[in-house]
Order: sequence, then structure tokens, then C-alpha cells
Amino acid sequence: MLKAYLGLVVAAVPFLASAEQVGEVSTVFKWLGPNDKVVVEAFDDPKVEGVTCYLSRAKTGGVKGGMGLAEDRAEASLACRQVGPIRFVSELKEGEEVFKERTSLVFKTMQVVRFFDKKRNTLVYLVYSDRVIEGSPQNAVTAIPIMPWQ
Repeated sequence: MLKAYLGLVVAAVPFLASAEQVGEVSTVFKWLGPNDKVVVEAFDDPKVEGVTCYLSRAKTGGVKGGMGLAEDRAEASLACRQVGPIRFVSELKEGEEVFKERTSLVFKTMQVVRFFDKKRNTLVYLVYSDRVIEGSPQNAVTAIPIMPWQ
């Protein structure tokens, strides 16, 4: 019974990309716990082969940050690039979430969503942060024209 329930829960969770850390820089020295930093992460679009996105964002350090209790800032930068032939693995949905990461203990997340601009044959990716009560208008966008790979 428990196995069947867990299978349903896993099936209900959308397939999202997982990020791989590319690098980081320290921005604020902390005497206790890790320093505040900016991290650069890479993730591949799970439904579009040949596309990799690079996300840079702030990570709060200190004692709370080291224990996973601090709330990270909403600012982020996003650059997605064609890194091979583009192939759609399955049907795309407008505004589909391709990456999501918790940026506070419970209420805040940073996410990347994808749109397809049919008129210009371009994939558009948007990063933003939301919170249960109040999100942030800070965001970043990047676009990839779909072109033959050479």
C-alpha cells in the first residue's frame, strides 16, 4: 500500500531539471558559518535536448545559512544557450516550470519557466522568485532562437 502511494506521489511531481554547481564567489565574510556567496549553477532543459541554462543567484551564509534556515535574496540572473541540436523530447506547455529550488526553509522558491514564441521560433526562459504571501517582481529573461546546429 505504501509503495503504491509513493508511486502516485512521484508520478504527480513534474519532471524538473536538477542543477549542477559550476562555481561560486564569496561576497560577505562570516565569522560563524559559511560566507554569503553568489553561486553559478547549470541545468539542462528536461524537455528540450540541446539547451543548457546557467543561473547565478545569491546564497545566504552565516549560522542560519549553514543550517538551511536563512532566506536567500530574490535576485538572479539567467542565460540559456543552445549547446547541441535542439530536439523536443515531449510536448511543451506555455509557462512550464523547468527548474525550481527552495530559497527559504518553507515559503520561498526560485523558479525558471519556459515559453515558446511561435512567431519568432524562439524559446524564452524566465527566472523569478515567489513567496506564499508576497513574491518579488525581480526577474531575468533569456531567449534562444531555434536554429540548425552546425
